[in-house]
Amino acid sequence: MYDPNLPNAFVSLCREVLADALTGVYLHGSLAMGCFNPVTSDVDLIVVSERAMSRAQKLHMMERLIGLNGRAPAKGIEMSVVLRSFCDPFVYPTPFELHFSPMHLPLYRADPDAYLQQMQGVDPDLAAHFTMIRQRGVTLYGAPAPDFFGPVDAACYADSIWLDVQSAQEDVCEHPVYTVLNLCRVLAFLQERLYLSKQEGGEWGLRHLHAPHDALVAQALRCYRSGQAMRPDEALARSFARQMLGEIRRGMACFHHEGGNRHEG
Repeated sequence: MYDPNLPNAFVSLCREVLADALTGVYLHGSLAMGCFNPVTSDVDLIVVSERAMSRAQKLHMMERLIGLNGRAPAKGIEMSVVLRSFCDPFVYPTPFELHFSPMHLPLYRADPDAYLQQMQGVDPDLAAHFTMIRQRGVTLYGAPAPDFFGPVDAACYADSIWLDVQSAQEDVCEHPVYTVLNLCRVLAFLQERLYLSKQEGGEWGLRHLHAPHDALVAQALRCYRSGQAMRPDEALARSFARQMLGEIRRGMACFHHEGGNRHEG
């Protein structure tokens, strides 16, 4: 069961671990954009530190996060710690100090040092996260996000969201709700420069797509809102993914041909 006090508890944890190096904690994703569902959503967080984390700090944060994750929705907490020096001016792909998500916990339990080694590096997804934090994020601690995060070049954002859907034809039957709605919001950005949640992406898709794919989008939206499992027609789902990827590739080509917008709006 999701604990609404989780974001505040997470800030307290960051202050405990990072002390005076903590410069900001930011919420993004569905909880920040008003379409959170405890059955289908996770809690998306970015932590900004003035200094690199020590091994002891990382282990301390991981142990406490495992406990906090029990108060999270079913999909858990997804969190990255980044250094302030990479936020403004923005660096792409963005280096990160530590990443946490439930899918990687078996590795942590088996070999904490291997986990710490793997859960640092660079992550193209952070371009999308920083963009959405600037656009629609919630500041839990520190300076307001638009004052703290430098502008993200729109080409970096486009590349980030494109990388996130490239495997959609393989993913759409295994993770249909996420994949269908995500394809819609990526295409909405490329065609109209809109920065949308998954739910808003699906709503955009309903207004712009035609039969039979609009029915698939409507099914994904119903399941996203209700938390019910989605069991799509596999042939239809693969056809949808193939068509959307074709539209997205064309959109990416036009975006780069036109030079995009220098920075996000």
